Amino acid sequence: MYQENKMGYMPVARLLITMSVPMMLSMLVQALYNIVDSIFVAKVGESALTAVSLAFPVQNLMIAVGSGTGVGINAVVSKALGEKRHEYANRAANTGIWLAGGSFVVFAAIVMIFGRMFVGGQTANASDPMIAKYSLQYIRIIGLFSFGLFFQMIFERLLQSTGKTVCSMVSQMAGAVINIVLDPIMIFGLFGFPRLEVAGAALATVTGQIIGAALGLAMNCRVNKELHIAPFRYRPTIKLVKHIYSVGIPSIVMMAIGSVMNYGMNKILMGFSSTAAAVFGAYFKLQSFIFMPVFGLNNGLIPIIAFNFGAKKPERIVKTIQLSVMYATGIMILGCILFHVLPETLLGMFSASEVMLEIGIPALKTISLSFLLAGFGITAGSVYQALGHGMLSLFVSALRQLVVLLPCGFLFSRIGGLSSVWWAFPVSEICSFLFSASLMRYVYRKEIRPLSFVKNE
Repeated sequence: MYQENKMGYMPVARLLITMSVPMMLSMLVQALYNIVDSIFVAKVGESALTAVSLAFPVQNLMIAVGSGTGVGINAVVSKALGEKRHEYANRAANTGIWLAGGSFVVFAAIVMIFGRMFVGGQTANASDPMIAKYSLQYIRIIGLFSFGLFFQMIFERLLQSTGKTVCSMVSQMAGAVINIVLDPIMIFGLFGFPRLEVAGAALATVTGQIIGAALGLAMNCRVNKELHIAPFRYRPTIKLVKHIYSVGIPSIVMMAIGSVMNYGMNKILMGFSSTAAAVFGAYFKLQSFIFMPVFGLNNGLIPIIAFNFGAKKPERIVKTIQLSVMYATGIMILGCILFHVLPETLLGMFSASEVMLEIGIPALKTISLSFLLAGFGITAGSVYQALGHGMLSLFVSALRQLVVLLPCGFLFSRIGGLSSVWWAFPVSEICSFLFSASLMRYVYRKEIRPLSFVKNE
């Protein structure tokens, strides 16, 4: 007999905190290790920081596939548990493990075949040849050992889908802490270890991911009693894979669009200088410290909404959305204040030169204005995914980053120079907010409000 899941009866405010805070903490640690990673790399030289920034689109694409697959599994498993279809939930969970393995094989092949071409497309005009060398080293290592990334993400999502976010936090934090510890050892060659510089940063990252994946597997087998981990018993079926990716593919494409945006912005900024690209890379590491807690909040709200959607409890869905928007907006406002008050201090963590500070301080102040509206947009996207409308999240992301941001960035660079490029971010966020608000109203009328009539029948 299965016990009633807490997502169906615990008071929503307490449930959202219980589900989200562990994920927010683990995401903060994740953001911290991203920043620490770049801080150590920056000590090797500005060319090393630029190289890692140029490699980010590939890394982000892998994260997109792993995270998007996890979103699909999370939504399918949580909804199945809410409907008390436990065998279907088991099949979906184990299918996710097979999909993680397939993703690794694909990306390992991609980085070996196309890695040099990708790096060359961004560094053709770079004055420092070390940028291309460092970037290719980083891309190949994170790709060839990406099985840790993919399995860690899937195992964490399975824990989240049943409400065991503390266990998910332990897995993610363990991987992040190991990365932070290994970074200086592998980058600078401490304690007898060879000095590997940028390659060392990549090796520290994949080592943390592999250990995090091992912990995630162990906790799913020992603690996650609502799901049975047995991939050789539950073989994937085309129907189930389609079900998972009907939610997951829009999320994958949505995050992959971020890789395209990063690549495009790097091309625009490298037209001014490699320092401008380094500033953009530093910004992305810094903004993750603001955005990651919001993503952690959303990782908590997705299974809550999906479960209560399956259980036909509209009041709990609406309350979850309202509280999530409020919390996310509060976090983003604090982030905007931080970027306006301490831009020089934030950039100083990356050993910023005078030129980098001259470019970076106005960049951080301008871009962070977009934070004020971003909290709503991020939360709305997760709501669409939880209710099975992942394509709506994709539309919003495409509008923000491809239809508005990149064209505006290019246009502003031609009209007003480098200082104007950064204004593309607030402009794109305003457009995204207006579009997201209209879609949220549509989803409420189509999916949430009709549940009230079903419940009263």
